[in-house]
Amino acid sequence: MQMTTLTTKQKATTWAAALAAALLCAPVLVAAAPRMLDRVAAVVNEDMILYSEVYERAGTEMAALESEGQATPEKKKLALRHALDEVIADRLLVAEERNAGIEVGDQEVDMAVEDVRRQNGMDAATFERALASKGQTLAAFKDKMRKDLAAMKLIGQKVRAKIKISDEDLKGEYAKQSKVDEAEVEVHARHIVIQVAKDASKEAEAEALKRAEALVKRARAGEDFTELAKKYSEGPSKADGGDVGFFKRGEMVAAFDKVAFTLKPGEISDPVRSPFGWHVIQVLERRAGKVKSFDEVKDELRDRLWRDQMQRHTEQFVADLRKQATVEVRVPELKD
Repeated sequence: MQMTTLTTKQKATTWAAALAAALLCAPVLVAAAPRMLDRVAAVVNEDMILYSEVYERAGTEMAALESEGQATPEKKKLALRHALDEVIADRLLVAEERNAGIEVGDQEVDMAVEDVRRQNGMDAATFERALASKGQTLAAFKDKMRKDLAAMKLIGQKVRAKIKISDEDLKGEYAKQSKVDEAEVEVHARHIVIQVAKDASKEAEAEALKRAEALVKRARAGEDFTELAKKYSEGPSKADGGDVGFFKRGEMVAAFDKVAFTLKPGEISDPVRSPFGWHVIQVLERRAGKVKSFDEVKDELRDRLWRDQMQRHTEQFVADLRKQATVEVRVPELKD
């Protein structure tokens, strides 16, 4: 998809809005650490960071580990260390913003929040309900947005001038991307999905699997897959006979993606379990990826390089702030 070139101000606003929009899609945070476990986790210069703040910041990563069945003690500890690094960075940025006299007005915050609402296609009431479902209030969301915008202003001042993107950079990136696109296989598939509720009983799960297995047998016996999908599928592609079009690796949920790319054209899979239910997949064709012209993707490449350089310089800026600060980590399991 071709992207228009953004001004630096637009990029900063869009970046902050995108960060905030991501909060609406994030998992519900795990509960805050019990008060009896609260203690000073670290001290940045003279600013104290409580363990409960670190624990709450780690909530999204912890929830992801739990949902993937990977919440081992070591991975939880690593998530807490990541969270502590983020909180320390926040403290350093806030102090630097204060030194630089950076302020964010209410109008700027309201405009950014409005951008988030538009990006998510929500009216005001729906937006607040979405926030509430994640345990947030509109006031807290605005406060987070104000902090993000202030950080963007600071980083813009300190980092923006270091970003340099030449025509040679763009052409080099295009050459690399073209090789990837040319080598990347795309698969055209259709599927039948038998939905399974998240809180489904073992009996309901077994019944859904039984229905999927029966459909596999019928499709492999020669019944028209498109008609089976139109009649029995419970997914949004039902009306199209289960056709999901062409897709690349990583564009579908992991379980679906893994199986689809192992099938030959015409083959029908055994039932595949995903968070949505049981899928019966048929691959229709495979093809090499398409390579777009330089002019078609030039703006997209420029934006990608801009974001990459912004991230790299921002990380270096924060690392330099940390080197100049006095940081004492007081909880043993949070130390490197």
